[in-house]
Amino acid sequence: MRILHTFIALSALAVLTPLYAHAAPHPSSISHAAWDDLLKRYVRADHRVDYARWKRDGVATLDAYLATLAHPFPAKISAEARQAALINAYNALTVRWVLGHFPVKSIWKTKKPFTAKRHQVDGKQLSLDDLETDLRNTLGARTHSVLVCAARSCPPLRLEAYTEAALQQQLDSNTRQWLANPSLNRFDAAAKTASVSSIFKWYRQDFDTANSRLADFLARFGPSDQSAFLLGGPDPKIRFLDYDWGLNDTGDAGEGYRGFYFDYLRNK
Repeated sequence: MRILHTFIALSALAVLTPLYAHAAPHPSSISHAAWDDLLKRYVRADHRVDYARWKRDGVATLDAYLATLAHPFPAKISAEARQAALINAYNALTVRWVLGHFPVKSIWKTKKPFTAKRHQVDGKQLSLDDLETDLRNTLGARTHSVLVCAARSCPPLRLEAYTEAALQQQLDSNTRQWLANPSLNRFDAAAKTASVSSIFKWYRQDFDTANSRLADFLARFGPSDQSAFLLGGPDPKIRFLDYDWGLNDTGDAGEGYRGFYFDYLRNK
């Protein structure tokens, strides 16, 4: 009788197991549709963020999206899909951190915004700096054109999610858009001078490599009618603009922020 009961139990398990596996397959991709919708809803054409409205009626949707990124990524995810997910995670987590403290004049007014390992991504406890380092190591210099640290001098927050299929085009597009914005980067062909974001100074080693110089990167992605002088000849003049860490808010939350150095030292 015991043998019969065991046989029946095993037979039932053999029938039920395939049905359960079919009902809950292991995901093979990550959907960024929710993040894409949030960007289109709360980010303005000039790439400023409507934090007040987002905090009022969009936090739950953002939290649900971030929950999907917290779990381990699919085992067979491609390099491009993983990179797109990490870029979206960085930007979405930055927005979420700001929303938790809004209204605030700068992300630097919060506690250790970039170095604290407070975020769950791909099954790991990470900081925003950890995500940035991972992307710098795998994606290269264009990483700096797509990670948005909630400041007015940041590269433009793209009005769509990064995706596996479009990643390379999106990286190039955002880099060109960033360099073409005269409030963030300027090129003076007559004076043979480029006045560019301090990001290029802070991460100079990512742009000056064995195969390329910062000037080559700027010429490749800068407005072609303005940046050609950077190619060939002696090294051109490259100056670095002051960085405005005021919040990239559609309102006046980040207006007139001047406390960066104090806040930076407080957060070390």
